[in-house]
Amino acid sequence: MSIVVVGSVAFDDVTSPSGSIKGVLAGAATYFSLAASYFTQVRVIAVVGEDFGPEQEQVFQKRGVDIRGIEHAKGKTFRWGGTYGDNLNEAKTDFTHLNVFEGFHPRIPKEYEDTEFLFLANIQPTLQANVRRQMKGIRLTGCDTMNYWINGARGELLETLKVVDVLLINDTETKMLAGETNLPRAAHKVLAMGPKALVIKHGEYGATIFFREGAFGIGHHPFRAPTLPIEEVKDPTGAGDSFAGGFMGYLASQQELNREVLKRALFYGGVMGSFAVERFGPERLQSLTREEIEARFQIFRELTHLD
Repeated sequence: MSIVVVGSVAFDDVTSPSGSIKGVLAGAATYFSLAASYFTQVRVIAVVGEDFGPEQEQVFQKRGVDIRGIEHAKGKTFRWGGTYGDNLNEAKTDFTHLNVFEGFHPRIPKEYEDTEFLFLANIQPTLQANVRRQMKGIRLTGCDTMNYWINGARGELLETLKVVDVLLINDTETKMLAGETNLPRAAHKVLAMGPKALVIKHGEYGATIFFREGAFGIGHHPFRAPTLPIEEVKDPTGAGDSFAGGFMGYLASQQELNREVLKRALFYGGVMGSFAVERFGPERLQSLTREEIEARFQIFRELTHLD
């Protein structure tokens, strides 16, 4: 089965305690699609500028990612620069140049209309909802958002959440969206807004999934998955999007969607996020093998006694 990701393709300048790099291919759709490509067929909807060429296209094509949905526009590709200090969970933004991304209006190629899984990466909520409503045959929709939209486009975001199955956000965003300081209470308030499941990312401390009552089978208890201690984190920038790629990619590879499958998907998300941070940009995600992925998944199983 295939999955469509709608989001940003960008060039990043990143500085961390491990060094720095300029103009590395990045963006939510890039990290997501490369991570998900180890599990299922991935299709990308994004916009790039005239500085995006064959070298960048090959990064996607070598992983079998369908880039017919990447629109080429006049101007420069979205660019972001950030610096990580000792706290690798948060970057200080040095600059953000939206460039062609500022006028991005996702167009769905006819060839993508039979897609069964959809991931709406972090873009304006109304654009997310418009894409979801145009794609009629979707079995499951995942979605990401951020504090900028939670604060600045709350009404639009609440409408989008009504057409989303799984929301993937972090602790702070969950509390902000719910207007609640207690995380479990915040999670239940967010689930009442529409999603059937909520994945809360805790950075280096793993992730927790909460289920709406009656969704994806019987049971109501949340489930927590740890993360692996990585000896050297070089670039955390794409960790969350790589997590989403592993999580959603695994779901798209499964015939049945139930709570046990979603729990297992958390671990594959953690695996892909842990690989992504080992190099600058998406370099590590371009050269993995499925054997390496399964070996790291096995370590997760042993850590948690996952059946």
